[in-house]
Amino acid sequence: MTGAGTNTYLVGCESIVVVDPGPAIAAHVDALWQAVAGKLEAILVTHTHHDHPPAAALLAARSGAPVYGALSSHTAWQDASFAPDVELVDGQRLAFAAAKLRALHTPGHVDNHFCFLLEESGLLFAGDHMMQGSTVVIAPPQGDMAAYIASLRQLSSQPLQAIAPAHGELMLEPVQEIERLIAHRMRRETKVYAALVAAGSVAFEALLAQVYDDVDPHLHSIAQHSLLAHLLKLEKESRVLRITPAAQSSALCSASIAEAGTGARIDNSRWQVER
Repeated sequence: MTGAGTNTYLVGCESIVVVDPGPAIAAHVDALWQAVAGKLEAILVTHTHHDHPPAAALLAARSGAPVYGALSSHTAWQDASFAPDVELVDGQRLAFAAAKLRALHTPGHVDNHFCFLLEESGLLFAGDHMMQGSTVVIAPPQGDMAAYIASLRQLSSQPLQAIAPAHGELMLEPVQEIERLIAHRMRRETKVYAALVAAGSVAFEALLAQVYDDVDPHLHSIAQHSLLAHLLKLEKESRVLRITPAAQSSALCSASIAEAGTGARIDNSRWQVER
């Protein structure tokens, strides 16, 4: 989990929709079951990282409530047991007795990520797309920086009044928060590109130290995932070029996930500006 854990939201009064039921911890599931008091109408899951959907199946088995969500095309870090009754599509309107919500596909953190907009109040259940007090990790191949920024821009066009993240407290200035996040990511990208322009060709390890010189080195094992996501975005835009050892090229993105958190570097390439 991240920080104090994963926020689970209960929406409604006479009937209740649960957003991100969280881990399958017995005490947690029992507490949720007592809170919904037999009024559970539906269960919504923003994405399938392990701290979000596992309790869904247990609540559904007790209540018969349908589970809404989407499957990822990736397997690492995903809850492989997740099986939604209803597969979400972008823009889908969910008209429950408890509330009316709109499902917004927001890939970037992972390809199957959805946010849910409570239309009558403008409250956005943001899952892991936005995190109060911090930024989310974008870890290729399931994470995609270009998609993440595009999803943020999509959200900025919605009639938002507040953001309820899966980690942290409510964010009451949603437009400003989205603009801040976009600006932060673009500043980091500019820093990546400027380092490559200045040096001509830079090894990933050295680039990590330069670009994240404002981050505690103990966190570089996490920051490296977002650095790789920035580089892959720039590569797709034909702005940078990766010089990769032949034996390594097929294993780069799988290593990004497999070696997460081990401290091992996920990329041994050199990078340079595309000329």
